[in-house]
Amino acid sequence: MPLAIGDKAPAFSGIDQNEKKVSLKDLKGKKVILYFYPKDDTPGCTAESCNLRDNWSQLKKKGYEIVGVSADDAKSHKKFADKYDLNFTLIADTVKKVIEAYGVWGEKSMYGKKYMGIIRTTFVINEKGKIEKIFDKVDTKNHSEQILESI
Repeated sequence: MPLAIGDKAPAFSGIDQNEKKVSLKDLKGKKVILYFYPKDDTPGCTAESCNLRDNWSQLKKKGYEIVGVSADDAKSHKKFADKYDLNFTLIADTVKKVIEAYGVWGEKSMYGKKYMGIIRTTFVINEKGKIEKIFDKVDTKNHSEQILESI
């Protein structure tokens, strides 16, 4: 069953771009923007990540932590974060445990070809660990604005 607003956010843990363990439990009491993206250093994912970076201070003022997740490994995340000066956590979910827990692994289609991949989705989680908002139609170039307008 897909996750819905009001559901308890599934617990997660993973390794970030600096090889540090990060978990939802570590973020307890904080508001979290958990965004799932298909692949490091691709046009849409770069636009989305840079937009969140550029508006990080506004989100931080409202008490939010930003955590990105993709199936890329920590080394790829490190390269991506360094290249674009990303100032937040990127979790490497190479075994797709977090991706599947949040229900964002599914069938996609490009140029008429169907394949399995990460469905770009963002979850806004409140300080009590409940899902407050789900964005399944992400505007990669203006994602921060989408979030800020809804919180």
